[in-house]
Amino acid sequence: MANDKIALIGAGNIGGELLNGIVRESLGDVVLFDIPAKLDFARGKALDTQQAAALWGKSARVEASSDYAAIAGARLCIVTAGVPRKPGMSRDDLLAINVKIIRDVAAGIKAHAPDAIVIVLSNPLDAMVSELRRATGFEPQRVIGMAGVLDSARFSAFIAAELNVSVADVRTLVLGGHGDTMVPCLSYCTVNGVPVPQLMSQEKLSAIVDRTRSGGGEIVGLMGTSAYVAPALSALAMVTSILRNERRLLPCAAYLNGEYGIEGLYIGVPAILGSVGVERIVEVNLSEGEKQALLRSAGAVRELVEAAAKV
Repeated sequence: MANDKIALIGAGNIGGELLNGIVRESLGDVVLFDIPAKLDFARGKALDTQQAAALWGKSARVEASSDYAAIAGARLCIVTAGVPRKPGMSRDDLLAINVKIIRDVAAGIKAHAPDAIVIVLSNPLDAMVSELRRATGFEPQRVIGMAGVLDSARFSAFIAAELNVSVADVRTLVLGGHGDTMVPCLSYCTVNGVPVPQLMSQEKLSAIVDRTRSGGGEIVGLMGTSAYVAPALSALAMVTSILRNERRLLPCAAYLNGEYGIEGLYIGVPAILGSVGVERIVEVNLSEGEKQALLRSAGAVRELVEAAAKV
C-alpha cells in the first residue's frame, strides 16, 4: 500500500519540526515546499531528515521542491508559509505581508492538490485560514486552522507548573481567536476531573489566563522569533487524527454556520477531526461570561478577516 503524500508548505522552523514528526510517526511521504530562494535550505532539511529516518528505522520518502507541481496528489497540505513574528509585533501586524503569501499558496494548492485537506498555521491564524479557504473555494470542512490545540497546551503547562502536578492529568479547553481575545474555558479546566478553580485562587488562575493569551508573544520576546516546537506538535496531533481517522475531539479554527451563535466565520471551537477533515463541530455548554467572551472574540476575528479582504 502506498504511503499518504503530505505537503509541507514552508520549510522554516515549524516546517522542519513537522517534517521530523511526520517521518518519525510514519504518517506518510513528504514534499517540503518553499520558494526558489530557499530551495537549497529546504533540500538540506529534507536530506537531514532522510538520514535521520535511517536511524529511526523509517522508510518514508522525503523530497524538497519550489515547484507546486510536486505536491500533486497530496492528501494533506500543511501551510506554515509566511513571515514569523518579531519582537514588538502582534499577529495582526503580519496581516498585510502574509495575506499575499497565503493567496499564492492557495493558488498552488488549488491547481495541484485540489482534493487535499489543508491545515493552516500561518499568522494571523484566523484571518489566514479564512483567506485560504476563500481563495481555494474548498469545502469548509477541508480547511482547518491550528490554534486551540496549542493554546490549550500552553494553558495546561502553566496550570501544571503552578499546582506542581503531572501535566498528563490536566485537561483544558481554549476557544476563540488565536490571539489576545482567546477564551480559556475555566468550566472545562480540570486536573484528573477536579475543577482547577477548586485547586488555586482566582487571582492565580486569572494570571495564568493572561499568560496563556500572551504565550506566543512571551516566546517571541525571549527568542526573537516565533515558537516552533509546540506549534508543530500541535499540528501533528491534528494531522495524525485526520490521516489515521482517530476522530479526536480537538480545539481548532473551524468554519461556523450558526454554531455558538456565530455565522460564516472561522474561529476556535471543539471539533472532531477524521478522514474527511472536520467531521463535526461540538457545541459545549458555556457560562454566560464565556459566551459573551467568545462573541467578542468572534467580532475581533471578523474585523481581521475584513481587513485581509481589503489587502
